Amino acid sequence: MIGVILFSVYIIWAVIMYSIRSVDRLSSLHVQDMKEKSAMLLELTGRRFGFIGLTCLAFLFIPVARGSVLLRAIDIPFEHATRYHVWLGHTTMALFSLHGLFYVIGWAMRGCLVEELIEWKNVGIAHLPGVISLAAGLLMWVTSLPGVRRKKFELFLYTHQLYVVFVVFLALHVGDFIFMMVGAGIFLFMLDRFLRFFQSRKTVDILSATCFPCGTIELVLSKPANLHYNALGWIFLQIRELSWLQWHPFSVSSSPLDGKHHVAILIKVLGDWTEKLKGHILNLSVEQPEMEPLLLHNRILTASVEGPYGHESPYHLTYENLILVAGGIGISPFLAILSDILHRINDSRHCLPRNILIVWAIKNSDELPLLETIEMEAICPLYSDKLNLEIQTFVTRESQPSLEEGKRAKTMHTSISPGFSGCRMSSLAGTGNVVWSGLYVIISTIGLVIIVALLDIFYINPFNVTYWWYKGLLLIGCMAASVVIFGGLVIALWHLWERKTSLKEEPEDTTKKVDMLQQHEASLQKNLEEARSVNTIRYGERPDFQEIFGSHAKSWGSVDIGVIVCGPPTLQSSVAKECRRQNLQRRGHQAIFHFNSHSFDL
Repeated sequence: MIGVILFSVYIIWAVIMYSIRSVDRLSSLHVQDMKEKSAMLLELTGRRFGFIGLTCLAFLFIPVARGSVLLRAIDIPFEHATRYHVWLGHTTMALFSLHGLFYVIGWAMRGCLVEELIEWKNVGIAHLPGVISLAAGLLMWVTSLPGVRRKKFELFLYTHQLYVVFVVFLALHVGDFIFMMVGAGIFLFMLDRFLRFFQSRKTVDILSATCFPCGTIELVLSKPANLHYNALGWIFLQIRELSWLQWHPFSVSSSPLDGKHHVAILIKVLGDWTEKLKGHILNLSVEQPEMEPLLLHNRILTASVEGPYGHESPYHLTYENLILVAGGIGISPFLAILSDILHRINDSRHCLPRNILIVWAIKNSDELPLLETIEMEAICPLYSDKLNLEIQTFVTRESQPSLEEGKRAKTMHTSISPGFSGCRMSSLAGTGNVVWSGLYVIISTIGLVIIVALLDIFYINPFNVTYWWYKGLLLIGCMAASVVIFGGLVIALWHLWERKTSLKEEPEDTTKKVDMLQQHEASLQKNLEEARSVNTIRYGERPDFQEIFGSHAKSWGSVDIGVIVCGPPTLQSSVAKECRRQNLQRRGHQAIFHFNSHSFDL
């Protein structure tokens, strides 16, 4: 918050001070013609807006470097960092738009608009590349507005790839010296993007796929044992049979302690892509024989994964008392948290939580079977003696239990079990090895310095290269070359180390894996009964957070209560306001509520 306030103050201060300087400079020129004076004032002001926009652009790409060592060092996960990218993006494009608009108006007043727009200077600012860069930026900005992004996500996704055009033509527009102002953040993003490219090229086995009647899909993916993550992780998933370009973020629904070789996610069927995925799985379950394993060569569904990303430290383990508030599919990360805590209690590992309340708001009762995906009694026998667990489920659009609810367990899901071919997720990105990640950044940076120095010594100085736009293009080329050559060398060594490490792992019995998944299928009904034993279901009601938080604050006593919410913005806002209200009204040694949001909005 301090950083955001300081940055906002700087932007306002810079606009005011540069405006005053522009007026003072114009006064010192003693221009008599009012039209010429107005045009010069507009151009001077536009130049200042462009400079301030570059300051914002210097930080714009840092939050979207998903596996960045910098973000991991300060423990800001990608799903939280994206909001800074959104704020910076709006500010940057607003300033660049004013930058271009003021120049256009000034040129139009002088009667040289067309000539200035198509001008490409060799020494100085080249206007035409700036026009192209601004046009690409405006297209990205318009399609990223909330209304467009939510209704036309694919349009937003595809137009955002114009960032390449935006950056390259910006370098041509301002030249190498000015471009260095924003080069560091862009270079970090290039490093992250190149690393993610290698990770995402690897196909991943889908060990099982389950379709629930509520419109939710559970996918279990294969991963290596040396890929570490925590229960509040995210992955980006691509299914090549559905689209080669679309990547969608999903929260991990399994604990890293559930197994060394798999990770699970829950997917809510909401759009075209998820509808296609559900239809594909249902078709496979009908077409394939029941007793034969599907996808023996992993050719029917081909998954690629980026990540997992998320917090470096599992902060959910730092509270003795937890309130987890979920809306719909937002229950997914809390299943992972609950499984993680049960595993740690059973294994006598470090784990503070002993009182857990899960508040789950759903629209219809057909979403209740999602609780069956966690085997609480199997993970931690007699867990109720060691953990005070309470689940309150609010079915908002039904006034009473469905008559078919008791029969739903027999036909509640459709599942397929793909074959295992040994293709696991890559650990090159996400929460991978810190040492290799650090070496990748350091070696690539040293390589950039070496390439720039060699280029300056053997090409720029001997041949007296002075064109600004050309030197800007050369700088972009040096950045790309250092990432590919020096960074590629580190990635190759990292990949060899990863393979060598995986070979040391105990060979996995794929037959045992299939049997395990079949046992999981057979235990679904039992899991549902276990979940219902601690689940209080209320129909036709919405959560009353004032009553819920107040009663548990009294029963739990003078303690810190960690509140984690995952759901739509309205739910987050309601929980945040109640946490604030409880904390402001507390007296003496009453409970303190600590609000945390785990919602993701790309």
